[in-house]
Amino acid sequence: MNIADDNGYVLNLKVTKPSLENNTADVERIKQALKKEIGIDSIKIPWNIIKKIPGVLRKSDHAIKAVVFKNIEGWILVDIVKPDKAQLFLGVAADIGTTRVVIRIVDLESQQVLIETDFDNPQIEIGPDVLSRIHYAKDQKGLDKLSFLLIQGFNLNIVELCKKIDCKTDDIYLFAGAGNTIMTHLFLGLEPSGIIREPYIPCINIPGSVKADKLGLKLNPNAYCFLFPNIGSYFGGDLISGILYSNLNKLDNPSIMVDVGTNAEVVVGCKEWLVACAGAAGPALEGGVSDIGMTAKPGVIDTVSVNKDTNQLEYTTIENKPPVGICGSGMIDLAAALFLSQKIDIRGKFIKDNCNDRLFEQESIDYFILVDKENSGTGKKICISQVDLNSLTSSKAAMYTILEVIVSNTAGLNFKDLENFYVAGTFGSFINPESAISIGMLPDIKRDKFKVLGNSSLGGATRLLTDPAAFNEISRIRKGITYIELNVNAEFMNMFSGAKFYPHTDKSRFPSVKCLE
Repeated sequence: MNIADDNGYVLNLKVTKPSLENNTADVERIKQALKKEIGIDSIKIPWNIIKKIPGVLRKSDHAIKAVVFKNIEGWILVDIVKPDKAQLFLGVAADIGTTRVVIRIVDLESQQVLIETDFDNPQIEIGPDVLSRIHYAKDQKGLDKLSFLLIQGFNLNIVELCKKIDCKTDDIYLFAGAGNTIMTHLFLGLEPSGIIREPYIPCINIPGSVKADKLGLKLNPNAYCFLFPNIGSYFGGDLISGILYSNLNKLDNPSIMVDVGTNAEVVVGCKEWLVACAGAAGPALEGGVSDIGMTAKPGVIDTVSVNKDTNQLEYTTIENKPPVGICGSGMIDLAAALFLSQKIDIRGKFIKDNCNDRLFEQESIDYFILVDKENSGTGKKICISQVDLNSLTSSKAAMYTILEVIVSNTAGLNFKDLENFYVAGTFGSFINPESAISIGMLPDIKRDKFKVLGNSSLGGATRLLTDPAAFNEISRIRKGITYIELNVNAEFMNMFSGAKFYPHTDKSRFPSVKCLE
């Protein structure tokens, strides 16, 4: 391992003083100091940093603090300052989500997380999904607006975080962001339409490190921004960041990681090999797709269960507020509760005799009343329609089929062969595996194999800011992955049809799923 990998990005350097016997130029003596102290053989020094070197060296008696960063081409000298200058050296880690963006500020010297926040992706005002944003970005004006909205969102929220911890945006030297392929393109202001058209080609796969001010980020003028690389049209840097965070690529035995968002992104493997794919499996599980679907907030239904004594559905809400809607994990609970209480059949269709007065018809569509208007926080009934349920059925079938394609057909494994089943992202943090298994969304395996990673995309970005060795690991992960393009997988649709039943047409795959009598 390079010695520099153990030192972080903020370095205390003693630069050899010049003399008649040693008249080496200032820049070369800084390079020599870096090589001697931390093992960096070569480093890029931007022209604006070169211009300030003589003054800083002489005013500091040749003892300096240097901020360095890494890129695919090698090391970069980001800035140098006098060591006695009262200053923080900070970085921003970001999960650039389609719906939500999460950022945290990290102290580059102590490697501690100082503060964190999240906000709605401002691009939602253009369109809630990536397809609408891609179409909007077809002309330069639309692309520029989408990029501006996102960057402005970052700038505003970073300023607010800095106020809370009494620091300045000038103290932020590094930015590490991870997002899906489309969000990475829109963040960088790159036209993304090729990603959704055969042969599904992105503009760039490895963005590397770029000056933050070129993107419009208002950080230190010398700050650099790193975007995690993507592999395929639907396999983005957020999943590579997740692999880095989970250490999946270092395990002895095969494990799987699943991140369900706009798409279901899946990777299976170990230290010897990694196989990945991605496909559309999340839309019905996201807030805003169904009439009652919402992102998590007070009053949103987050769990649904069946009372075994009465066979009736019960629910809980976030902060115990009156119910106003339901989040993605709650939707899975609801589908499981409806199936286990035999209020829907194996096709996911409502059984009218078992729903009694909870079911009504409107414009030839059946609606099941989960919350009556007297108990609702909106003053209106909270219902799931047959249309919503059909959409969820398709999503759960797609999710299981994606898992089956990659685990069984591609890797040649059985689900029971997996040592760990990692679930990542906000959705993965709240999903109840028991409910997901009951509807046939996740495989029927031992429950202790399911492990929640939380926001692995943010976790990987944070690790990059605290561990320079992660740069080389990111490259190894990317090069070591075999990516399967589901858009051209002929088996997928046949397997998908079988998975559109509850829990599956082959009930032997789900031996633990038993409906209540």
